[in-house]
Amino acid sequence: MSLSIHEVRKVAQLARLELSEADLALMQQQLSAILDYIDQLNQLNTDDIEPLAHPLPIHNVFRPDTETPSLPVEEALRNAPSRVGDYFGVPAVFTDEPISH
Repeated sequence: MSLSIHEVRKVAQLARLELSEADLALMQQQLSAILDYIDQLNQLNTDDIEPLAHPLPIHNVFRPDTETPSLPVEEALRNAPSRVGDYFGVPAVFTDEPISH
């Protein structure tokens, strides 16, 4: 499948890439070669092939979910740059005030 320069220019625009005319010609060749290869792969019969998420047999290793004590509030907030009671103090995110830069 061969892409036109117009199609490559459109893809570059969508990707926010500024390409010279020489780069556009190179990208046209390379993208067309990639699409040709994908066409070859699409011609393979994969009816009897089981889908897989990973080519290697990987299994998650989970530790037992056990209850453990957490840090005391004073220790957790000891190095907090800002503190409001027993909580971390953070700048307000949801406000009606306009954002100033």
